Amino acid sequence: MKVVVAIDSLKGSLTSMEAGRAIRDGVLKVLPDTEVVVKPLADGGEGTTEALAEGLGGEMVYVDVHGPLETPVKAGYGWIRETKTAIMEMAAAAGIIIIGKDKRPLEATTYGVGEMMKDAIGKGCRNFIIGIGGSATNDGGIGMLTALGYEFLDSDGKAVGIGGGALKDIASIRTEKAMPELKECQFKIACDVTNPLCGTNGATYIYGPQKGVTEDLKDVLDKALASYAEVTKKCLGTDFAEYEGAGAAGGLGFAFLSYLGADLQPGIDLVLDAVEMEEAMKGADLVFTGEGRLDYQTAMGKAPVGIAKLAKKYGAKVIALAGAVIEGAEECNANGIDAYFPILQQIVTLDEAMDPERAKQNMTKTTEQITRLWAAAR
Repeated sequence: MKVVVAIDSLKGSLTSMEAGRAIRDGVLKVLPDTEVVVKPLADGGEGTTEALAEGLGGEMVYVDVHGPLETPVKAGYGWIRETKTAIMEMAAAAGIIIIGKDKRPLEATTYGVGEMMKDAIGKGCRNFIIGIGGSATNDGGIGMLTALGYEFLDSDGKAVGIGGGALKDIASIRTEKAMPELKECQFKIACDVTNPLCGTNGATYIYGPQKGVTEDLKDVLDKALASYAEVTKKCLGTDFAEYEGAGAAGGLGFAFLSYLGADLQPGIDLVLDAVEMEEAMKGADLVFTGEGRLDYQTAMGKAPVGIAKLAKKYGAKVIALAGAVIEGAEECNANGIDAYFPILQQIVTLDEAMDPERAKQNMTKTTEQITRLWAAAR
């Protein structure tokens, strides 16, 4: 018998791999000869770096970089030496959570993202997996690119700056000083939005307001991004302004596409590919998945449903476990999850329920009983 475990983190309680190993322990208590494969799971958003770094045998690296408003921040990324892979989230260096209420879209920059990448390249990384959700920026990625050596110049040949307010002044772009190692690098970008760079469905109009873009700034910044795209086309010969995902993270998607030849993929697809999930599913009889809270949103394409669909491709049954099951979770049954269960054993406070040791015990005990039922039914 083969069991595959791929569960998302229970935020504030267990990492993906901690939860997975607790499930494995529950299975092996009942069926000690079972092959149990534990894989990390995330959807490309918050927590992806830690999940993949731990699950793929990597380590976390912390580096001091410029934050979105240039105040120094300590940003972490995953480093997998064996495969020369760096796993990052742009939000670690330029996330909206860093700036809080101090939203300044004309100044906010992705420069720190480029500094993280530069550090990883210096360590020998040549493969990058980068999530670009949760940005505080609307700079079209020029901050990141400047940190990597690209030069954005005004009509007088002077550097324009690194924030969204500098985009309108770009008259030429120089690539000669860009890091030569970039040509050896491959970039896979976790991107779950399909917005183009400009227009009413673009970066500024759709996502700008949450970053502090006021009504009077929308048209100004949108036109600045369009101008930047035209200069990019003229100087580099690339044309990705209308490409799906170009408008992600205030135009950072456009920068990755135009300057670094990146591949933009839905976050869950990128993660499943990175951990070779499909290969693991071959021959599986039973698959455990889940997350902290199971509800109707889970059924709308979140990571556990991605696992369920892949498991069904290979004929496996799917069980989901969660810290809490909320009304609407029954939609999961129509999306490949055969049954789901909360792991709580008794009524406790939220803090008690989220205690890591208690959560591990609850996960293992619940899995043990499910496995006993599975064994008896067979």
